[in-house]
Amino acid sequence: MITVLYFARLREAFGTASEKIALPANVRDLASLQELLCGRGGAWAEELAEGRPVRAAVNQDMGRGDTRIADGDEIAFFPPVTGG
Repeated sequence: MITVLYFARLREAFGTASEKIALPANVRDLASLQELLCGRGGAWAEELAEGRPVRAAVNQDMGRGDTRIADGDEIAFFPPVTGG
């Protein structure tokens, strides 16, 4: 089981700040998790589509598509932010 957190516009679009997901055997990195979530359709497919500005972290460390994930991990998805 992994914990997935959503921040900012993603939280609003999905209507949830977090969820627990049983990790399927074929989901072992951030890219495959994002693909799984996009498969839900609707706002999921729109907000997490390839090319959309979305960042991800695994256990509070920034990740990329090939970053490995495993049971017990905390994954966060969030839009990139800028400061001034």
